[in-house]
Amino acid sequence: MADDNATTRRAFLTHALRGLGLLAVGGAAAALAQAGAAGTVWQIDPDACIQCGQCATHCVLRPSAVKCVHTHALCGYCKLCFGYFESESIPDELTGTGAEFQRCPTDAIRRRFVEDPFYEYVIDESRCIGCGTCVKGCAAYGNGSLFLQIRHDRCVHCNACAIAAACPARAIRRVPADRPYLLKQTRAPA
Repeated sequence: MADDNATTRRAFLTHALRGLGLLAVGGAAAALAQAGAAGTVWQIDPDACIQCGQCATHCVLRPSAVKCVHTHALCGYCKLCFGYFESESIPDELTGTGAEFQRCPTDAIRRRFVEDPFYEYVIDESRCIGCGTCVKGCAAYGNGSLFLQIRHDRCVHCNACAIAAACPARAIRRVPADRPYLLKQTRAPA
């Protein structure tokens, strides 16, 4: 009976030491992987983004850490903004700004009259789900002043970003943490 207990204890200790060894090796591998990504964060390249909608559905957070950003320096403050209005249902009289005319499914874009014919468009990030619907409209019919960005005050900085893995355009990449936002720039005419 004493030999059975000794064998059991010996087997237990052997298995425990093997498990601890595997745990140490796994921890070292994870530390090396993190060291390679140290000093970087995930971000969307606005020039590569195709507004596919994956950011809204593949982020580990609900709602997504991806939000629409409005570059006011690029915006024309148009009365007829295709990031705001559905291009297929522009009202005859632009007095109708009801939900049936708006592109954003969550009413995240606020429109405010500035002076005739100018309007200001502001993104309510608490409502934005990062679907890119407004960005697609702005890029197709406007000047591209709306684009998507990963907001780092919300992002949990996954080692392997689920959105990056799902992105068909490979628009999400690591950038230096001291320059975490890839901004859309004004382009000189070709």
